[in-house]
Amino acid sequence: MSELKESHQPIFDLAIRTADMLVKMFGSRCEVAVHDFADLKKSLIHLAGNVTGREIGSPITDLVLNELAKQKKDIEDIPNYKTQSKKGNIMKSATIFLRDHKGKVIGALCLNYDISLLMQFGGEIEEFINFDEQQEKTESFFTSVQDVTHEMVEQVLHGFKKAPSLMSLDEKVECVRQLEEKGTFLIKGATEYVASVLGVSKFTVYNYLQKIRTMNEFQTEDLAEHK
Repeated sequence: MSELKESHQPIFDLAIRTADMLVKMFGSRCEVAVHDFADLKKSLIHLAGNVTGREIGSPITDLVLNELAKQKKDIEDIPNYKTQSKKGNIMKSATIFLRDHKGKVIGALCLNYDISLLMQFGGEIEEFINFDEQQEKTESFFTSVQDVTHEMVEQVLHGFKKAPSLMSLDEKVECVRQLEEKGTFLIKGATEYVASVLGVSKFTVYNYLQKIRTMNEFQTEDLAEHK
């Protein structure tokens, strides 16, 4: 081994260890190749994992050759680009150039990750998480029935833009009507809670509800008569 290659050996040793570690970490869909540019016709000196079907002694890629054709100062690492294997698998790739102590490019660490299956899953996931935009429904999830009541009351009160103590009688009745429409009073204890928030007795809320339900029944009967 020449003196020049001996000085490069620690660099390639580190690259090889890194390649092996990356494949152990990311699994069988990951491939990491180490290239020695001393001989571009057979530059591949180490291959951890294998998603491209290459063997040790394979030549450098055209993409790397294009970069090497540049001036030394213009050669840059190539992150996160799309490639495709001979089998048609889509890969996410990156190339890191290895340099000696003088800054000369002597090799490369090239990572390829087969994302074909992930792309398939991605399409299925995207289809699954799509919503019918015409359905403008909202739903909240709670850990206690008290939270349910509290949230429903807060939603209705928010529409009045004022404190309950400043609400008129008609506004309080309307508040109860909206809560009735939401099904709030199907929850045990809701009447007492709404009464406390509105600053009235629970019997007053009962009276509001009776008035609202009677009016709803009257409107239903009146509509039936005119059909």
